[in-house]
Amino acid sequence: MSRAKPIGNLSRAEAAEELEQLAQEIKAHDAAYHQQDAPRISDADYDAMRRRNDDIEARFPDLKRADSPADMVGAAPAQGFAKVTHVMPMLSLGNAFNADDINDFIQRVRKFLSLADVAPLPLTSEPKIDGLSAALRYEQGVLVQGATRGDGRVGENITANLKTVVGIPHTLPSGAPDIVEVRGEVYMSADDFAGLNSRQAEAGRPEFANPRNAAAGSLRQLDPAVTATRPLQFFAYAWGEMSYMPADSQAGMVRQFADWGFTTNPEFRVCAGANELLAHWQSIEARRAVLGYDVDGMVYKVDALDYQARLGFVSRAPRWAIAHKFPAEQATTVLLDIDIQVGRTGALTPVAKLQEVTVGGVRVSNATLHNADEISRKDVRIGDTVVVQRAGDVIPQIVRVVEDARPANAVPFVFPDKCPACQSATTRELREDGDTDVVTRCTGGLSCSAQARERLKHFVSRPALDVEGLGNKQIDDYWDAGLVRTPADIFLLRERYTDNPPEFWRYTSGSREKIGALKDSVVKLFDAIDQRRAVDFDRFIFGLGIRHVGETTARLLARHFKTVTAFQAGGIALAADVPDMREALEDIDGVGKTLVDALAQFFALPENIEMLDALVRAGVAPTPPVEVSGDSEITGKTIVFTGTLESVSRAEAKARAEALGARVAGSVSAKTDIVVAGAGAGSKRKKAEELGLIILDEQAWLDLASR
Repeated sequence: MSRAKPIGNLSRAEAAEELEQLAQEIKAHDAAYHQQDAPRISDADYDAMRRRNDDIEARFPDLKRADSPADMVGAAPAQGFAKVTHVMPMLSLGNAFNADDINDFIQRVRKFLSLADVAPLPLTSEPKIDGLSAALRYEQGVLVQGATRGDGRVGENITANLKTVVGIPHTLPSGAPDIVEVRGEVYMSADDFAGLNSRQAEAGRPEFANPRNAAAGSLRQLDPAVTATRPLQFFAYAWGEMSYMPADSQAGMVRQFADWGFTTNPEFRVCAGANELLAHWQSIEARRAVLGYDVDGMVYKVDALDYQARLGFVSRAPRWAIAHKFPAEQATTVLLDIDIQVGRTGALTPVAKLQEVTVGGVRVSNATLHNADEISRKDVRIGDTVVVQRAGDVIPQIVRVVEDARPANAVPFVFPDKCPACQSATTRELREDGDTDVVTRCTGGLSCSAQARERLKHFVSRPALDVEGLGNKQIDDYWDAGLVRTPADIFLLRERYTDNPPEFWRYTSGSREKIGALKDSVVKLFDAIDQRRAVDFDRFIFGLGIRHVGETTARLLARHFKTVTAFQAGGIALAADVPDMREALEDIDGVGKTLVDALAQFFALPENIEMLDALVRAGVAPTPPVEVSGDSEITGKTIVFTGTLESVSRAEAKARAEALGARVAGSVSAKTDIVVAGAGAGSKRKKAEELGLIILDEQAWLDLASR
């Protein structure tokens, strides 16, 4: 079996394994692109991975992971800048690759809004700039804060640097709303990029790989004076928090940005339908090389803001917008080696080490090979000349082998039967249908140093505990020094090593110099660790590294259990196969059988229960989730929708309920507060009547939701 196997032929077990591997790979590539400004694969590979992930989830919706790439945006902010929490998340966009995808997008919008095919639906179209997203906050007309997107929820405060960028006004004209947040893309033109690299070469400094990397690197300079010397520009195209909306359409808002002094893209258009969108796409694609700045596709949006509000968002992206990518770019290079990496769940992932090649303006030296079957299917061998592809100008994949150029001594790659980290046997578990899983795993469990080490890195990662000053490098250093082996060890560092500092100071950076400064650095680390004892409960759950539990489902579990004590008790009950606990969890909208099975397996292992106990003993006390506030009559209530709704779609009704702070469940129980029964409601309505629950018809629900 390989990743190229048709999704319709995947078994449930195989689909779950592939979703896990895709989540890990996409997360790593997001970090490389958004944090390090150094993509390791092409856009083609990246987009193909995301598309396959989405397609598998569509076929197996209950297998969707908590850390599903469909719910993730960008990567956590890099170290070095203060953090900014976005009042409104900076989300990503879904992708389209052909005319069928665009027509499907428009039909989804019409269906959600219950619009007839003949009803007008204006859409906007504009180039998708390949730069760095930024959010600019103005208060009383004055620029007070500028931030990067980061992971969508938390970004970096780069206000001083953004003030040096062309196209960003420091003040707004009188009459602007009291609070204005303008969002857009910081980029570097092709001519300015060439000039910058020429100056870099003359000064004996390394050249930048491409304009996007140059813009991102320039904007993240700790010294704003350095940023000011770099030729950066800005296109405004979106907004975040606003005191009030000065226009009622996307096009109107873009015109308002221009009136306020922002630079907007001259290629922005309003289109009547799919044919006009595609014509604009073709026009820009044909002129792509002469635009003067890098673009990797087009962005289409529903123009009417009231429609945008009704459509709302899924966890990662708005329903009212989509990115239409340009075709992939390819190059030829040599595969030098195949490296096997071991993840925190024991998955062995092969990585192609390539002779560095420039593809679409990005230097590529690594590409994922996904799994043993992918290597076998493409017959990739060390020494082969391979075609590498980048799609959408972000991330790489090996498309095929150039067979005529294969060395005479090249032999098929043999996937290891022992873990390269601990020498434990590797296995590919049998699926329900008797075939083998796609992922090869180390059987060593936490006795495998690679798995234990990666689990610690996950525990302190940005989406999890987010300990300032404690990243992958520090975990590696402290592991090698024997300072940490379990998550609880992290919270015992001050207690264990404050009285014996020299040994610990030495391992913080590998240097024996400037011991006083190193001591200060470690004291700051101790303080940062102490601050995370009260980490948000959802981050804590995510940090445990439970398979199939990502950031989104971790929030659902945190809202359900509220405390570590309840979470552990519930997990133990689940592992003991208590029926009520399984039913309660599977009834949570967004939590499926696969995730519940993973929780049961996690709590069935005594070492995991001991890990939680040890964290509590070490003083870790996660903060319970804050309940949704507001004066809505349905805030905090559980609602079940059943039957056919006529004036709004089921999806819109559900989204509206969640926006008002309600919990939407899939089945009726004694814990249900309200059942909204549309036309043709059957067994769920009957059960609600038997339980004496509140039952509303569609109009009554709409009246309640609008109060």
